[in-house]
Amino acid sequence: MRAPRRPAWTATLTWKAAVFIAVMCCALAALLGVLVHVSVAGQTVNDSREKALARLTEVSGLYEAGEPLPRFAGVDPPGLPAPLRALAAHGQRGTMVAEHEGRPTMWAAGPADGRGTGPSGGRALAVRLDYTQSAETIDALDRSILGSSVLAIGATLLVGAFAVTRVTRRLHLTAQVARRISAGDLDARVDDPRTKDPTRPQDEVATVSGALDTMASSLQRKLQSEQRFTADVAHELRTPLTGLSAAAELLPEGRPSELVRDRVRAMRGLTEDLLEISRLDARTETVDLAVHELGPLAERVVRASGTDTEVRVVRDATVETDRRRVERVLGNLVANAHKHGAPPVVVTVDGPVVSVRDHGPGYPAYLLESGPQRFRTESGGKGHGLGLTIAVGQAEVIGAELVFATGPDGGAEARLRLPEYVRLADPESEQ
Repeated sequence: MRAPRRPAWTATLTWKAAVFIAVMCCALAALLGVLVHVSVAGQTVNDSREKALARLTEVSGLYEAGEPLPRFAGVDPPGLPAPLRALAAHGQRGTMVAEHEGRPTMWAAGPADGRGTGPSGGRALAVRLDYTQSAETIDALDRSILGSSVLAIGATLLVGAFAVTRVTRRLHLTAQVARRISAGDLDARVDDPRTKDPTRPQDEVATVSGALDTMASSLQRKLQSEQRFTADVAHELRTPLTGLSAAAELLPEGRPSELVRDRVRAMRGLTEDLLEISRLDARTETVDLAVHELGPLAERVVRASGTDTEVRVVRDATVETDRRRVERVLGNLVANAHKHGAPPVVVTVDGPVVSVRDHGPGYPAYLLESGPQRFRTESGGKGHGLGLTIAVGQAEVIGAELVFATGPDGGAEARLRLPEYVRLADPESEQ
């Protein structure tokens, strides 16, 4: 039988710090309380014991002189604790706190004949002293110690929780900024004020925050440099490629001319892809939203691809999206399936989800784990170029989710989930 799972909040630093502070405060309060109780109770008992022994000495003088004994003294009085009676029978004196007539009493006893043997027959001469006030003093002290300990623990917990919460709030802010950076927001910064002023001492959280900001700035500079390089290369290639394409059209017909035109088209396509990626990286794309039926849109993409691709509409759906960008995503997925997969290639529309499936070797492990990477090739020289990278970028622009997976019986499967259009009810039609 599995043990019940603890709530998630018990794993937080605030909870652990609160428990630690509470345990330490309780242990310290208990230790101090015991020390104070033992010290005060011992002093109180010693004072009462000395007072009781002094009275016993006075009473012994009266007893030996044959004078009447006071009411708080007597020989073998009722209620005398048995241990004191036995101690007096052996000729010794002693004291003991015990209950007498429902009240705490300090007893002092000794041998009635001064030796414990002789005519007295081992009788005990005893005096009693009311111990109620002393007992109440000790009880009041214990209550005060308990109340003070509770107040001290509560105040310490409040102060500790406030201090720990300030630290954890800064940690949560640092984690939130790290997640924003991971999601692509390279302008996100923690900006901890302790890292701005070098004269202020920095704690561990400020050190981590400063390191995260430095890493983000360095990463942003490198990525921006890469994006500028990609855009510059694409723009510089575009002009000579336009001239080269025009020159290729003037070549005489033949196999060499076809090869040149084919390579020029490939280079122009690669240049356009680089420009598109640079625009996606800059995050300046605008979306032209409209309402479309997803089934016909997928069929139009397959027809435009000119490939032998089967389209299955299990359940059509109405989506509000940018048609051009959806066509770009699906076109790249279909082209990738035919280029790197194996037939049959099937496009399935099931509600707002469009899947593109082939029956080839499937996506590489790195792509399934971390998504497509630009120009990455496997050991056999095969790669996925820029098509899937562009598909992921365009899907992000229109707010769609693109997932790469392996089909149930092998092969590669890409699933594009679009935001479904919700029709608002017409108030007049409901009447």
